[in-house]
Amino acid sequence: MAKSSKNSPVSLDALIPREAFEIKDQQERNMGRSILTIGIRDLEQSSFFYPFLRKPDFQRETNEWDAAKICEFIESFLDGDLIPAVILWRGSSHYFVVDGSHRLSSLLAWINDDYGDGKISKQFYDGNITDEQKEAAKETRKLIKEKIGAYKDYQSLTSQAGQVNPKMLERTRNLGASAISLQWVEGDAMKAEESFFKINQKAAPISETEMRLLQARKTPNGVAARAIVRSGNGHKYWSDFS
Repeated sequence: MAKSSKNSPVSLDALIPREAFEIKDQQERNMGRSILTIGIRDLEQSSFFYPFLRKPDFQRETNEWDAAKICEFIESFLDGDLIPAVILWRGSSHYFVVDGSHRLSSLLAWINDDYGDGKISKQFYDGNITDEQKEAAKETRKLIKEKIGAYKDYQSLTSQAGQVNPKMLERTRNLGASAISLQWVEGDAMKAEESFFKINQKAAPISETEMRLLQARKTPNGVAARAIVRSGNGHKYWSDFS
């Protein structure tokens, strides 16, 4: 029996770009104080935070959550429920997500109306988006519209007069005050990479095959395998080679 698109994983991989830990300007030790929370405005493209947000280049694709889980998480954020802290490492040029890429990417998907088929995703995949990915995105958008509403609807709600949905109005007020807690890894790039593998092995164990690919990510076989899986689309794993 074919798997229902409602239960299919949704590709959120394009929403946070990848960057290498190992590049020269990321090797410096963290300096100065870092913020302890981020609000919804910090994830908009015009903010001072989102444009500098990155995932390590060795991190698995952000495509484990289905439509229901994405919707449930966004609802939790809107209703002020307890959300686990996102763990970041601060390089000299970027903020790297050590743990929490699905959480942040779900909110980014909602803000940008991009569940794997939007403007950011189309650019990331050079327009080569599979029918399965498009269908999963369509189902997610439909579920979000039915249970939550689009982000742009909340943006316009504060200026609307007359009859307003009480639940949406309450959630709009929550958006002004709700924030996700942040924890920061202290140390250099090696420390951040060690933290990433340690955290991900405990919370959602990496399979033996995935671990071999990640550890061999700089070898020709490792680069080729990851490129073949995505049919040469998405992140350019081979960009370090001439």
